Amino acid sequence: MLGKIIAPPRAGLQRRTVARASRQLHLAPPFLVDEYIPRYHLLSSVDASHKRSLAYAHLRHCNLCPRLCSVNRYERSGFCLIGAETVKVNVISPHFGEEPCIQGHNGSGSIFFSGCNLRCVFCQNHDIAHQRKGFDLTPEDLADWMIKLQDVGKVHNINFVTPEHVVPQVALAILQGREIGLKVPIIYNTSAFDSLDSLELMDGLVDVYLPDLKAWHKETSKRLLKAVNYTETAMESIKAMYKQVGDLTFTGDGIAKKGLLVRHLVMPGKEDEGVAIMKWLAQSISKDTFVNIMEQYHPDAHVGKKKRGPSQPRSMSEEVRYADINRAATADEVGAVTKAAREAGLWRFAEAAKHGGFNL
Repeated sequence: MLGKIIAPPRAGLQRRTVARASRQLHLAPPFLVDEYIPRYHLLSSVDASHKRSLAYAHLRHCNLCPRLCSVNRYERSGFCLIGAETVKVNVISPHFGEEPCIQGHNGSGSIFFSGCNLRCVFCQNHDIAHQRKGFDLTPEDLADWMIKLQDVGKVHNINFVTPEHVVPQVALAILQGREIGLKVPIIYNTSAFDSLDSLELMDGLVDVYLPDLKAWHKETSKRLLKAVNYTETAMESIKAMYKQVGDLTFTGDGIAKKGLLVRHLVMPGKEDEGVAIMKWLAQSISKDTFVNIMEQYHPDAHVGKKKRGPSQPRSMSEEVRYADINRAATADEVGAVTKAAREAGLWRFAEAAKHGGFNL
């Protein structure tokens, strides 16, 4: 008897089977890319030269951050305390404290800059951000370190942490890096207190924007961040970031390559601000915005320190500074923000997925 002839599977079915076997991720197709070329490699030589010129020009009359200091940083520094020739760097290393899609298996090549254009009273990195600690690097030095992170550390990306006040030097370093072999995506890890001019300079250089939208009410930003115009500035900045890179996308290994990832650190007693932020993201940015609702707040920096001035009898709550946020956020407070995010239509979260894969 003749053997049964089995027809080969249809081409489309075969491709789907192969894709499913190789990816093994619960990914919606619009957020998956097979290959990715960093945006800085797509710049023409003319555009790259133009960005170099802009970077030097901004340093001579610095209005790149919303502080608008208008100083010549070759002669003196502004609010950030950082000049023009070098940046102050505190730590350079593969980092495993980021979202899983950022750090991957090999870590994120993180560069922690000293200094900041905010003065958050609860800053979790205050020993770096509020002081000029670290070593000085030129943009060329910075590019060399980026190559070391890539070639020796095998990191998935270069992650600039708190770069708002050193945008010109960062831009110059990226452009130098592409000339000497840099190939991994660039992450701009920011407080969201960015100016539109600085983001225009970074357009075409940054692949993933990682802003932390901290506060919603003006009274909160004035008192806790020491920036009256924080919220409206952050809103405009995040809109500009999204316009540049869109929703967060990944390769099949689950590593983020391009797009926007918004963080929000839930503050004790201020879950209503988190709720407002989630609603705004869903309504004004995209319901597909990838969000990390963070619960790791703890009293730090100036919070919980003894009040200054002559001592006098006070209740325990009056003896320390910022007593209202001198505790961790509760599960109920974090839950209220998460619930509001889901009710607003957001669905992509940096958390364990119910289906056993990644929430990508």
